[in-house]
Amino acid sequence: MSSASLALHNAEFSYSGAAPLFSGLTVQFPFGWTGVVGANGSGKTTLLKILAGEFLITAGTMHRQGSTAYVVQRTDDLPDQLEEFLWAPDSGALKSRLRIGDDWPERWETLSHGERKRAQVAIVLWSEPDILALDEPTNHIDADARELLVQVLREFTGIGLLVSHDRELLDELCTNCLILDPPDAVLRPGNVTEALAQQGIDEQTAQDASDTLSRAAVRLQVEAQRRRVVADQKAAAARGSKQRKNPMYDSDGRDARNRAKLTGKDVFAGKLAAQMGRRVEKVEAQRAGIIVKKRYETGIWVDGASYSPRDFLLRLPAGNLPLGEGRQLHFPELAIGGSDRIAITGANGSGKSTLLRHILANLQLSPDRLVSIPQEITAEESRILLESIRQLPETERGRVMTTVSRLGSRPGRLLDSAQPSPGEVRKLLLALGIVRSPHLIVMDEPTNHMDLPSILCLEEALADCPCAMLLVSHDKVFLNKVTRIGWHLAEKTSSANRDTYLEILHSPS
Repeated sequence: MSSASLALHNAEFSYSGAAPLFSGLTVQFPFGWTGVVGANGSGKTTLLKILAGEFLITAGTMHRQGSTAYVVQRTDDLPDQLEEFLWAPDSGALKSRLRIGDDWPERWETLSHGERKRAQVAIVLWSEPDILALDEPTNHIDADARELLVQVLREFTGIGLLVSHDRELLDELCTNCLILDPPDAVLRPGNVTEALAQQGIDEQTAQDASDTLSRAAVRLQVEAQRRRVVADQKAAAARGSKQRKNPMYDSDGRDARNRAKLTGKDVFAGKLAAQMGRRVEKVEAQRAGIIVKKRYETGIWVDGASYSPRDFLLRLPAGNLPLGEGRQLHFPELAIGGSDRIAITGANGSGKSTLLRHILANLQLSPDRLVSIPQEITAEESRILLESIRQLPETERGRVMTTVSRLGSRPGRLLDSAQPSPGEVRKLLLALGIVRSPHLIVMDEPTNHMDLPSILCLEEALADCPCAMLLVSHDKVFLNKVTRIGWHLAEKTSSANRDTYLEILHSPS
């Protein structure tokens, strides 16, 4: 067994001028896979970078022992060790299992993002780190490649940290989950389904306890007020009796005795009212000690949105497109109606993105009625996008950020950030388009980089949005919920070529 160890004690991290992403975090990471789960912008990637040694915590202590590797979420850059890995004598098994080509360094710019992701993961597994942090390892990967990836990740015996929107992957690999909900972070046993279920139970229990104490406080306040009224009435009666003192009837001390009785009752009533007030304070203190998480409204409604009055947003005659290395993508006559919801599916490298670019270049649609979100947005483009939203007029910015909120991100935290996460960038682009009441939404891998609650919000938003859709995805569950037609690309190998052919299906997958 490796001597690796990884722990945080009373740790805190915040970006300059921003609220802490987490505070008072104490956790010992066990061997095996721990899922890092939370909404977009909750600090999942930041935490991975801290644990991998790329960022420093702003308070508390961290203990890390053993070699560490971190696989970034983005696939923009050629990995530093790719060529070394390809020609290493001990890399053959991983190259074969993850289908890594020897010519990939020269073809990096033309590789699919799924192929790039497999290369990133293969290199770090080959380096055999003691501590491995993976950020969205199944992004862009087709079903076959995903299964290959799961098999090799199962064999990792060190301390593994996994950020993923892929619920099945988190369930298959993880035995613990660290759930981030700034500024809190809680390590829960079990896979993500078990951990989130327990979190839901705990949150409902806290809500029920808070509601019970709230009702008790109201009842006690009513009783305390009633007792104060009684005390005031008795005090008034005592004062009135003193004022009505009559010597004719006071010679036997009867009036003094009555006033003494009233005074005693007045004091006793006052004590009862004070006691009840203290009970109210005690209940309120108990209620203040219960943490009830605020949950935000989700779902998107597009005011004034409607389907395009045009019968067709696209009509393309049958044709073919070059895929490189002499390969071709052959497609039949294609059409997109004003209310069509189409899924484009196929293996990595089959030409989905190539087809998508060709379609976008031939749409019969005004640009302001199109929402087009690419598979990847660079870090610099992300910063420019966020700054452009900060500069919008207040009313328009408010509409955009309200839509972002309904997709599961906190607008204030997002606007304060220096660099939005990839998932937040996709939400920003979608929100910018949705407020314009689009006639067509085009998304390449829409669930990539999205956290699990956000995927559910996105499903709800797209299912209710009155416009046509063209979605490229490997996520069959998602496609089955929001699309109705399938355009599937399949490779057909002959002695002459490995061309891809598009088949139109009556279901998305």
